[in-house]
Amino acid sequence: MGHLRALAGLLLAASGTVKAVVPITAKGQYLFTPNGTQFFIRGVAYQQGVGVGGQVDPGTQSFIDPLADATSCKRDIPLLQQLNTNTIRVYAVDPTADHSECMTALDAAGIYVIADLGAPADGDSINRDTPAWNTALFDRYKGVIDNLATFPNTLGFFAGNEVTNNNTNSKASAYVKAAVRDSKAYITSKNVGRWIGVGYATNDDAGTRDLLADYFNCGDQAAAVDFWGYNIYEWCGESTFETSGYKERTDAFRNFSVPAFFSEYGCNNPGGGEARIFQETPVLYSSQMNTVWSGGIVYEFFQEQNDFGLVSVSGGQVSPRKEFTVLAKQLATVTASASTNQTQRMNTYTPTNVARDCPKVVAGNWEAASALPPTPNATVCDCMVQSLQCVMSTSVKAESMGSIFGTVCGLDAKACDGIASNATTGTYGAFSMCSGAQQLNHVLNQYYVNQGKSKSACDFGGQAQLLSSAQSLNSTCTAVLQQTSTSGTGTSSSSGGSSSSGSTSGGSGGSTNGNGACFNT
Repeated sequence: MGHLRALAGLLLAASGTVKAVVPITAKGQYLFTPNGTQFFIRGVAYQQGVGVGGQVDPGTQSFIDPLADATSCKRDIPLLQQLNTNTIRVYAVDPTADHSECMTALDAAGIYVIADLGAPADGDSINRDTPAWNTALFDRYKGVIDNLATFPNTLGFFAGNEVTNNNTNSKASAYVKAAVRDSKAYITSKNVGRWIGVGYATNDDAGTRDLLADYFNCGDQAAAVDFWGYNIYEWCGESTFETSGYKERTDAFRNFSVPAFFSEYGCNNPGGGEARIFQETPVLYSSQMNTVWSGGIVYEFFQEQNDFGLVSVSGGQVSPRKEFTVLAKQLATVTASASTNQTQRMNTYTPTNVARDCPKVVAGNWEAASALPPTPNATVCDCMVQSLQCVMSTSVKAESMGSIFGTVCGLDAKACDGIASNATTGTYGAFSMCSGAQQLNHVLNQYYVNQGKSKSACDFGGQAQLLSSAQSLNSTCTAVLQQTSTSGTGTSSSSGGSSSSGSTSGGSGGSTNGNGACFNT
């Protein structure tokens, strides 16, 4: 172990002289460096407390932001360099934390970062069972972009990770694709001066993997992914390109129009993590696969309960595990053979692949329509609330809101058209992206209006109240609300200071989002 520590020290000392990263760009289905050579991701998933597929590890209560811990980051960079790593993936970051010291050190070491915009905690990512794309969640996504986009080694972001993981929750993909659209538009609005992609990381469910690839690639390319991540664990132990399933998956993506790579790989069966031989790694970068895939990200750096770790941490000290050495040797062969494997040159490459067709909505198979939720817009929501006469009482508790929604929408479904969120029909109310409290205020007021503004229609057992006087609207709110009908079924194009226009289709005659939820939180 002493020689590893000595080598780590030499690498750390030398890291200051390593050339900083260069901007990466996408052209067609490949990634390229400024000199026109093809760029391949040699990555490692780098985050404690997050399990396979981005879920919170059973042994932890919260995630640890790896980019905010500069001491550990600098400690680990020499080990990442021993693995010939040029990219790390982080699953959750604190948008309010200072990441400059770690990101700068990674930059000096030639290491890019791909970061998930969400986090494995309630309200910080799109929930596959009760999906929503609302102002609070978009604020988090924008916060992560604001925090990391200024660093030259931020390669891209994932707007979702295994959100739809089988055909029972395909509706959730509409909300994730809306997040892709709005995150891309927000990055463009910041004028960062270089390409930063927004993608999605999918699981390997046989029933949905091809449908997901089609859905996120199809239609208006302003809403389509810039790259595709594939969490795949098909090659286990001794296998081959053909028998592992890699050939089938490679053939399936041969005509994909944007870069695709393995966002997680490294099966630990049979025998657990220390039995991994990473036989698939040199094949991934060989001519059998590198005309389709832009590399991959090994799962994972830190040893945790799931037994995928390349290193163990104890008392702040890091010890490489057996599979660390195995992977390092395999990646060394990849680096040595890179010049002999077939690769593309940007100046001679002409993309011929085109975007795929959107999958048809079929009950029980694929239930996300092409029409997407509107862009979350805080200005629209705030202005809507300012225009109301009937609102919920200040005594209403958050846990009571669901029953009030059920009562009002049951009495008058039309009153809830403005908060409709149905991914299967592609129907979204203009206020479907507002907070639960704002939506409830709208519903109560709309019920009151629909009942001829009868005083008794704004009571609900003391849970609703009439305001003594209507608030005066400023010119901005007046213009915003002119674009929506009183019921909230129109279209709003106010940017809210941050994003592209939001759009809605007509009211659904109800308020469910196709998943049994009555409102978006």
